[in-house]
Amino acid sequence: MKAATVQIFEGAGKPLRLQQQRLPDHLGHREVLVRISLATICGSDLHTFGGHRQTPTPCILGHEAVGQVIQTGPGRPELLPGDRVTWSIADSCGTCPACTQFGLPEKCESVFKYGHAAMSDGTGLNGSYASHVLLRAGTHIVKVTDRLSDALVAPANCALATMVNAIARVPKNCRVAVIQGAGLLGLYGCALLRERGVSRIFCVDVSPDRLARVSQFGGIPVDGRPENYAQQREEILKSAPRGVDAVLEVAGVAALVKEGIRLLRPGGIYELVGLVHPDSQLNVTGEEIIRKCLTLHGTHNYAPWHLDEAVAFLERTRDLYPYETLVSPPFLLADLPNAFTEAGARHWPRVSVRA
Repeated sequence: MKAATVQIFEGAGKPLRLQQQRLPDHLGHREVLVRISLATICGSDLHTFGGHRQTPTPCILGHEAVGQVIQTGPGRPELLPGDRVTWSIADSCGTCPACTQFGLPEKCESVFKYGHAAMSDGTGLNGSYASHVLLRAGTHIVKVTDRLSDALVAPANCALATMVNAIARVPKNCRVAVIQGAGLLGLYGCALLRERGVSRIFCVDVSPDRLARVSQFGGIPVDGRPENYAQQREEILKSAPRGVDAVLEVAGVAALVKEGIRLLRPGGIYELVGLVHPDSQLNVTGEEIIRKCLTLHGTHNYAPWHLDEAVAFLERTRDLYPYETLVSPPFLLADLPNAFTEAGARHWPRVSVRA
């Protein structure tokens, strides 16, 4: 029997279960079976594993990955066995209003998200902490060249594509921006804005270890610890006396939003990206937003074209930024519990796993 090796998650606090899962005998229309080369642990996976985010169980977690096509069903003539690929986090129907009218296929009425579905849904090969994943008919798939290593590509189909989506809203005339958070999203944001021609990109965090990476990705590190931040804010405002053009929140800390609004110039834009959790009530007034004529915009996941741009961006900039230093040496799939422990220690922006 042809089988995949999978790690099954049955709930927070319960041990992961390593087992064999039967591979499908036949693939349906536009389905693609992929052998996973490398997966990475996203913050949402870490939250689910720790019980801070709910998902149907039992399931296979994980959605950031890169792999090789093993087999395709009818309707995917552009793909051949052996092609290196990454894929969108969401499978969308392509026919509902979100897909066809609103430009939000990530909010499809029947959206399916890899790493967030029960094993009873389809073949069960729904996540990337496994040797194989079955990609569904509405999943956008992007070919990847050998010029990009697995470590560069694996986080692209969540973190980088999401930041491509967020930064698409930043006005073309942006000259000074602030990014709140120097994790992987923040570092990608620095590089994306730098390549957009933004002259000064301030990246705020309370972790000296995270801030140490910021300048390598085109940003200016700002110590956000309370005892140091007042002076650091003055440095930001020297560059933009009337306020900055854009603020991007990627830290997931609701208390930062009031400061972000304070930093923005009249007419500025605030991109909210990281506050995807219940503890996200904002302590701001409508007056603060109205009097400064601000735009607040929420970004959650991304559309297929953002993943295309994310991979193209890596191709253009692979020699400009040390992307590979952001990803840990791989843990074996059988050692996934220790990989989660390492991810929780936050020594690396991403911890990687290989079957």
